[in-house]
Amino acid sequence: MLIAEMPELGRMTAGQAAAMTGLAPVPYDSGTMRGRRMIVGGRRALRHVLFQAALAAACHNAVLRPLAKRLKERGKPHKLVIVAIARKLVTIANAILKTATPWRLNPAT
Repeated sequence: MLIAEMPELGRMTAGQAAAMTGLAPVPYDSGTMRGRRMIVGGRRALRHVLFQAALAAACHNAVLRPLAKRLKERGKPHKLVIVAIARKLVTIANAILKTATPWRLNPAT
């Protein structure tokens, strides 16, 4: 789904990839008022697929599970944790395609 919906993946920065999927936080600020950050725009179908993948990754992926646990311990809402994991999935996929290296569970080896 990633490659089908985002053929330019691997040729952009992590922030651009997150914005293109609609997972980048968009500020709603005006003057001195600071609003909540929300995710909007991007490719809606891809965002939905990534959200579902992030739900599974937060529980079962050995690399992303500690990130989800850290965010939950800080008191972040569940939806924010899942969106952060989804954004991380896009970042990882972008890096894998950019460097043309296969996924390894332990990148140090």
